[in-house]
Amino acid sequence: MIRISIFIWLAFAFLSCRKKVETVSTYFNYGDTLEAAGVRMIPIETPKGTFKVWTKRFGSNPKIKILLLHGGPAMTHEYMECFETFFQREGFEFYEYDQLGSYYSDQPTDSTLWTNERFVEEVEQVRKAIGADASNFYILGNSWGGILGMEYALKYQKNLKGLLVSNMVASAPEYGQYADEVLAKQMDPQVLAEIRAIEAKRDFFNPRYMELLIPNFYKAHICRLQTWPDGLNRSMKHGNNAIYVQMQGPSEFGIGGSLAKWDIKNRLKEIAVPTLMIGGKYDTMDPKAMEEQSKMVQKGSYLYCPNGSHLSMWDDQRVYMKGVISFIKSVDAGEKL
Repeated sequence: MIRISIFIWLAFAFLSCRKKVETVSTYFNYGDTLEAAGVRMIPIETPKGTFKVWTKRFGSNPKIKILLLHGGPAMTHEYMECFETFFQREGFEFYEYDQLGSYYSDQPTDSTLWTNERFVEEVEQVRKAIGADASNFYILGNSWGGILGMEYALKYQKNLKGLLVSNMVASAPEYGQYADEVLAKQMDPQVLAEIRAIEAKRDFFNPRYMELLIPNFYKAHICRLQTWPDGLNRSMKHGNNAIYVQMQGPSEFGIGGSLAKWDIKNRLKEIAVPTLMIGGKYDTMDPKAMEEQSKMVQKGSYLYCPNGSHLSMWDDQRVYMKGVISFIKSVDAGEKL
């Protein structure tokens, strides 16, 4: 009996080790005829024709497939490259993705394409293309990507396993109010007066506008690192300003585009999938509002980044990544949140 038990244990150990080796060896094997480091241009059907969006796959994990939704609108995946090392170490399968209109994807110029509803349908087509479903599909959306993630969940949560909303409130008017009533008052009065004067003239392409905003607002509330990461700089450089201004407005200092009246706060109770809301102390949006949102969804959790701003994945990276990874693992394990 002892010999049989030892044999079973040795066989189990051998198979376990073998499985780990296979997992490592196949992690970047996507079965592509022509290997392109996981990059794939996915066709997207729209009311204005078929276009292609850029995606890049990392890893192979049938239990966890994470789609990263960048902000902007019309920034790029580049500032989200920081997830690569963290998620690969965990063995997650995840996708970087430039939404339609962004730098690495097709960039049609028809302004009627830039609506929440059309972007939601785009995400659904990407989900189908990557073979994700309710058993394994996670969305992690930052800023505008958080808006898109919440809107997607309200229509297609039947296809989701977990939702992560990074640094985005559920009410654009509240975002604007926080900028005006809280953050603006923290700024040097003379600087603020000059910014407001430029805005009053709608002289947004005046170089002085960003000369004032970047050191006095962006460095305080968008990313607080002394030297901005290369990925963030590239993303800023590659942003599609036409789409950004149409939807967001001229800058991150409040909101003034087509999203200005967006508000789904009273619908958060409809979201039944496990949801993580993430806020940072220095964010452009009230972190207390994001904590409140975590209590409005049916299965919510909250992650607070005490040193973080709007891009807490960069300036409070350890706290942020630890919390995000813990949440995904908990959902995967079926733990009660």
